[in-house]
Amino acid sequence: MFQLLTNAQVFAPRSLGRKAVLVCAGKVVYVGDDEPSLDASLPVERTDLEGAFLVPGLIDGHTHITGGGGESGPSSRVPAPFLGQFTRAGVTSVIGVLGTDDLTRNTQTLLTQAYALREEGLSAWCFTGGYHLPLTTLTGSARSDIVNLDPVIGIGEFAISDHRSSQPTLQDILTLAGEAHVAGLMTGKAGILHLHLGDGERGLALVRRALAESELPSRVFHPTHVNRNKPLFEEACALVAEQGCCIDLTAFPPAQDDPGWSAAEAVLRYRHAGLPQQNLTISSDGGGCLPAFDNQGELLSMDIGSSRTLLETLRALTAEGLSLDEVLPFFTNNVAKLMRLHGKGSIAPGQDADLLVLDENLELRHVMANGRWHLKNGEQQKWGSYEMADLK
Repeated sequence: MFQLLTNAQVFAPRSLGRKAVLVCAGKVVYVGDDEPSLDASLPVERTDLEGAFLVPGLIDGHTHITGGGGESGPSSRVPAPFLGQFTRAGVTSVIGVLGTDDLTRNTQTLLTQAYALREEGLSAWCFTGGYHLPLTTLTGSARSDIVNLDPVIGIGEFAISDHRSSQPTLQDILTLAGEAHVAGLMTGKAGILHLHLGDGERGLALVRRALAESELPSRVFHPTHVNRNKPLFEEACALVAEQGCCIDLTAFPPAQDDPGWSAAEAVLRYRHAGLPQQNLTISSDGGGCLPAFDNQGELLSMDIGSSRTLLETLRALTAEGLSLDEVLPFFTNNVAKLMRLHGKGSIAPGQDADLLVLDENLELRHVMANGRWHLKNGEQQKWGSYEMADLK
């Protein structure tokens, strides 16, 4: 079946104006001013978008696809998100991570869930390891996992500056980053060390030292949650300016950003500082537990991350006067380039047909993942295994 989308205001993520877009076999095969000529014998489903915005599917580069949590006992483990929790949020690609619990959840379960999401129509990858040393791996080493397991593209989320971490040393960080970098060279995968940042006073000191005392390129180090507190965010911005690192903001739920900046506020400050736009990504921490602790490490409260906060952040930024083509790269092609997700993050012939249709209020109307409709007129078309049973 060919899918012909007409009268679309295309942001690829760059604004292209009103275009027709043809999809076949999971790929975008045509983007142009006029409808392509197709033989009458071909099966074609036409969708008139009536001037709605057509944008790339969002890439959630940090999400707990097996669920997170566990900081308050077994009952505090967050269940694995269903397919629809991603697609109803406009997410068509995910990168799964392990967090505090990298024991009862491990690289094997993460890998299996990535394959499950792929079977259900999403594009899914994951990191090997988790917060702690020794890393949880499947084949015996992180480098081997990246080289031999297709969905595994890097190491993470490895915790630093956090009381829940393994309190890693500089040598630990250098060893892990070297493993990730070499595996990336061997495979063409991202080969990054995705770093969870806590509220510890050491902040990004280990990353600065690693860059100063090694030959590793700055792209290998990808710190996340850097907007969780204001001093950490300033330190992260300096890391971009001085070392050329890429940093990741977390689209925290509103109650979670009090000590720091919301993702939208952080973007505005980042732009005001004149920092390179391509060095910034935004993820959700979806499916993860968002705990608050006192200074003795006692749990005070918990929340749950959701991929929905990505579109909420996008809307907040456009409400501040930014255009869609200024905002979209943080959720799309910036992530695809850093993570080396070929075919993702943009709308062009040869790219994967991961497409969102947004109305004038940037509300989600349609979602296409790998050429198949998952959401049509706000109604879910494709359900994950057992997802319908959960709704009964």
